[in-house]
Amino acid sequence: MFRTKRELVYIILAGVFITNAIVAELIGGKLIEIGPFIMSVGIIPWPIVFLTTDLINEYYGRTGVRKLSLITAGLISYAFVILFFAISVPAAKNIPAVSDEQFRAVFGQSMWIIVGSIVAFLVSQFIDTSIFWLLRDKTGGKMIWLRSTGSTIISQLIDTFIVAGIGFWLPGKVNIATYINMALTGYTFKLVVAVVLTPLIYAGHSVINKYLGEEEAESLIKTTAETSLHHKVKE
Repeated sequence: MFRTKRELVYIILAGVFITNAIVAELIGGKLIEIGPFIMSVGIIPWPIVFLTTDLINEYYGRTGVRKLSLITAGLISYAFVILFFAISVPAAKNIPAVSDEQFRAVFGQSMWIIVGSIVAFLVSQFIDTSIFWLLRDKTGGKMIWLRSTGSTIISQLIDTFIVAGIGFWLPGKVNIATYINMALTGYTFKLVVAVVLTPLIYAGHSVINKYLGEEEAESLIKTTAETSLHHKVKE
């Protein structure tokens, strides 16, 4: 089915990436409280997106991440279109099932949240990729933790404030104090989880290297780095 192990690894990483990104967007309209703090429940799946983003960056380069990000944004938009039509179709009457009101309450996110989510996703992914390769070039491919965590820290700060601003503050769903509260809480959660997941980055590298073989993995990483450098020169 797959011509090479490289293709299978990319498909698996892409599948994990897309699934978690779409799920995060679908559940993002729900706000939860953690003590006195507020954040979107949609933030919970994002650490897995960070993890797969870093692995794809490492083995398949900025082109691999950017293409996948555009595809994912398209699929998120498609998911919301399907939900829109699903909400528009009346539920069956006199049958014990989910009512129109219940379905709309769960999936009927506002257009502001949808736009904010997609804009934040694309902006953060492109920033993440640029910072990842900047740090990788500066460290000569060493210190995996620095480029992985460093790119996430900066890109997710921007992501969190964009999605909370467009999705909740601009349409008047929350006031400025709540907006800042939920954005800072969400960002803190992402930051803590990014640090906690650092060992998984190394574990992911180990699994992929073992599956591909050390020689094949090193060749893929080297080719990806050379391609990235070529793109940087062109830019």
